[in-house]
Amino acid sequence: MGQIIDGKKISAMIKEELKERVKQWKDKGIEGTLAVIQVGSDPASSVYVGNKKKACAYCGLNSLSYELKEETTEEELLALIEKLNKDEKVNGILVQLPVPRQIREDRIIQAISPEKDVDGFHPQNVGKLVIGEQGFVSCTPAGIIQLLKRSGIEISGKNCVVVGRSNIVGKPMAILMLRENATVTVAHSKTQNLKDICKTADILIVAIGKPQFITADYIKEGAVVIDVGIHRDEHNKLCGDVKYDEVAEHTSYITPVPGGVGPMTIAMLMHNCVESMEAGRGADQ
Repeated sequence: MGQIIDGKKISAMIKEELKERVKQWKDKGIEGTLAVIQVGSDPASSVYVGNKKKACAYCGLNSLSYELKEETTEEELLALIEKLNKDEKVNGILVQLPVPRQIREDRIIQAISPEKDVDGFHPQNVGKLVIGEQGFVSCTPAGIIQLLKRSGIEISGKNCVVVGRSNIVGKPMAILMLRENATVTVAHSKTQNLKDICKTADILIVAIGKPQFITADYIKEGAVVIDVGIHRDEHNKLCGDVKYDEVAEHTSYITPVPGGVGPMTIAMLMHNCVESMEAGRGADQ
């Protein structure tokens, strides 16, 4: 049976470290602020926004909350982003996705200043990631790197298969694993011989977006399995992209759903906010 990687515990450790960093800046009279914008009242988005505000409060960061009506126009949202870009007190800007249909997601992502793009979605930050420069990294992939490192899992020289090629998880995840000297294969829903490719993985990272898709016959004995998916099964219980009960006994380490990757995403968002605060204020000290 694989050892469970406890994302709640590791994220709590990271938030404690950040809390201490924030306190040290507060003692110098410097505070960090995250602006969170939600358009419409999607219930899942409201839960995520609430969790982000709670995490800010815990770490000692201020949060500004903008709850806009469902019918908000793209121009109105862009005007608010521009105002926050210019506000020196705001270190991070986050627009909760998805946005309503009348608003183009790519325009919103590109409108946020790269220096305040704590989600790590701006093309400039993605480009910096690709060429190995300093910039904000998408929170879920950054969180997975922390899960592996803080669990003492060796990445360098290992075969890693990333199942999924989204801009938010799959692509940045592959680049981060390359940066850690893994040998990386990116697979996806159209990959032929997916099962055979997954079985080559020492570290299998699954972000395919299909509930319980990965079963035991995709797993190399003793592999590390990271499950990014989150769904509800036929009994309305939370589950991931991996059939956990079946897969766990063939792994050396595995993340549960919930309580694995999920908590890390918000911890790394807080990390990016603190980094932004330090980058903006550090030169003054």
